[in-house]
Amino acid sequence: MKDATPPPTTLPRSLLVLGGTSEIALATARRLIARRARTVWLAGRPSLALENAAGGLRALGADVRTVAFDALDPESHETVLGKVFAEGAVDMVLLAFGILGDQAHDERDPVRAVQVARTNYTGAVSAGLVAGRELQAQGHGALVVLSSAAAERARRTDFIYGSSKAGLDAFAQGLGDALHGTGVHVMVVRPGTVRTRKTAGRRRTPLATTPEAVAAAVELGLRRRSETVWVPAALRPVLSVLRHLPRAVFRRLG
Repeated sequence: MKDATPPPTTLPRSLLVLGGTSEIALATARRLIARRARTVWLAGRPSLALENAAGGLRALGADVRTVAFDALDPESHETVLGKVFAEGAVDMVLLAFGILGDQAHDERDPVRAVQVARTNYTGAVSAGLVAGRELQAQGHGALVVLSSAAAERARRTDFIYGSSKAGLDAFAQGLGDALHGTGVHVMVVRPGTVRTRKTAGRRRTPLATTPEAVAAAVELGLRRRSETVWVPAALRPVLSVLRHLPRAVFRRLG
């Protein structure tokens, strides 16, 4: 093991973000920097957006490094993430990459639909397994996985995206069970509709949330060592009811 001594608090000093331009991830990074995080790796496809995101976090006083990472290239994940962990202990990995897709278009274009599944699920399986193994090797750390309330039950309007998140959610839960007792904490975060640039123009739900609210929930979940976090918390009973509705009734809800 690199470091069998767990950090003195559940909040991280070092953070690896997989999906370095995600608005939710960046809001979470800003919040953790304001608490105690000092080193941040932003992993994503090289772009001006990634560099701008890094610059914004540096302005908050953090040591920020960018890492070339492609969710659709699982063969590279072991090498890319291994290099990050070789630089020093990583207290938390935030798995935040994913794409919404366009349901109406993707139904007519199976190649596009598969890209949603490969990004949201297959890429996450690869990255999650590598990150979990690295965290276990160092003896401590948290893996926070951004799932979605859509994972609870696929709707007619987003079943391609919802099914990919359902696979991710089940995988993350299983990985958490596999790593239980190793010093690694796996937390699944299930936000409802998040108001971001990607969701602009989409129909808003009464329980829609913001990147900042998700970030606050992540912090609270880390402090409590929660295994599952709903954002907002009121989504949990609502989705519990929807999950058990007869299919004919659920179908009419749209």
